[in-house]
Amino acid sequence: MIFDKGSFRDQAGKVFYSNNKVYRIINKEGLNRLHYIIEKNIIEKSINDNYLIQTKLVEKKNFSEEFSKDDLIYEHEKIPYISYPYEWSFSQLKAAALHHLDFHLYLLDLGATLIDASAYNIQFIGHKPIFIDLLSLKKYEDGEYWTGHKQFCENFLNPLILQSKKGINFNNWFKGNLEGIKTQDLNNILNFTDKISYNIFFQVYLLSKFEEKSKNSEIKIESKLKKKFPKKSYCSLLKQLKNFIKGLKPKKSKTLWENYSTTNTYDKIEEKNKIECVKKFISKNSFDSLCDLGCNNGLYSILSLQNGCKKVIGFDYDLNAVDQAYNFSCKDQLNFLPIYFDASNPSTRIGWNEVERKSFNDRANFDCVLALAFKHHLSLAKNIPLDEVVMWIISLAPKGLIEFVPKSDETVKKMLEIKGDIFKNYTEENFEKYIKENGKIVSITNISKSGRKIYEFER
Repeated sequence: MIFDKGSFRDQAGKVFYSNNKVYRIINKEGLNRLHYIIEKNIIEKSINDNYLIQTKLVEKKNFSEEFSKDDLIYEHEKIPYISYPYEWSFSQLKAAALHHLDFHLYLLDLGATLIDASAYNIQFIGHKPIFIDLLSLKKYEDGEYWTGHKQFCENFLNPLILQSKKGINFNNWFKGNLEGIKTQDLNNILNFTDKISYNIFFQVYLLSKFEEKSKNSEIKIESKLKKKFPKKSYCSLLKQLKNFIKGLKPKKSKTLWENYSTTNTYDKIEEKNKIECVKKFISKNSFDSLCDLGCNNGLYSILSLQNGCKKVIGFDYDLNAVDQAYNFSCKDQLNFLPIYFDASNPSTRIGWNEVERKSFNDRANFDCVLALAFKHHLSLAKNIPLDEVVMWIISLAPKGLIEFVPKSDETVKKMLEIKGDIFKNYTEENFEKYIKENGKIVSITNISKSGRKIYEFER
């Protein structure tokens, strides 16, 4: 048994791993919370209606460890790749927010509710959001307030408003504060015109003033909420937020790489060569999981799925491209999850004791890696030594493709215009040498007149 180091905030249970499977211990306190949920078959109903992760009760005797007689053990479906809200695009956070609200309304209709509103309770399986925290469910008590309202605003609503109204990407802000974006901070950024919106006025401006007043008062917020909140009003609030979020759109600025798949520097024949190389490589292998570094809008990720790969996790620095890729995945119902990723500054271990949220390397577990038109962005644009870039890429999977882009290529020439050619170590000879130091070269495919080549490797 290996306990998840991020599963400590709820005293009613813990997540652990055993034999590559995911389990949750529910103790006596948790059982009291879930009694009504179990009695009314709400777990099974929520799973069948695609709100809750696949979950089943298992026998304690299946484990060698000792458990209390009151403990229940549930097995959860294993998420292919754990991602965090600060790694999502606008459309992904919006989809997660709507899934949370839809699930909450669904539960209220069954006489249940959610005790919190953490964005980390939503994960993606391919393009589909799914709720994963069983212990967030409880029986609804007549007249109770939405205890997760503040958390929902900070984790979902405020980041979406920030990008929709101000064009400010929420990702790095969210990563710097794991609880999301504080309502008072957002209120300070928005202008008068922004606050004319009914929902922003009430959910941001008034809530900010209420929090500020409560902070400066000895009277606790809870003492001001003695009056019961009718269930009808509760549902109306959730529906109102749902409709507001549905209408939010990202205020985008044009980015450098969002149209790269259609405006790159190689012609149609060269592009065809690259596609054929990838198709051949994917088709001859039975990859379960593939990592597409620099996935852009998902062209080669989708191609990999079409040629036999079961699931693809794409990584890209350009949030507009990630948003496009996600929308393509949704449109075609693909097992493809693109996420925001800066390879020169990837997600690290953060949170309590630096282990609550896992790093990219902690979560990297792939059968294959594609690094097409990617490596030179680290070596030349970020000044990361070529040998370190090659070693890192090969460490991610036992097989893969890495594209070498020479200095004679038009894209590289543009990258070197300002810096000049200060990269004497960036040569094809050294590139091959570094692959051989970390694995072996299986094949080399010429794909362009400028000297672009794709290297297939194994380690």
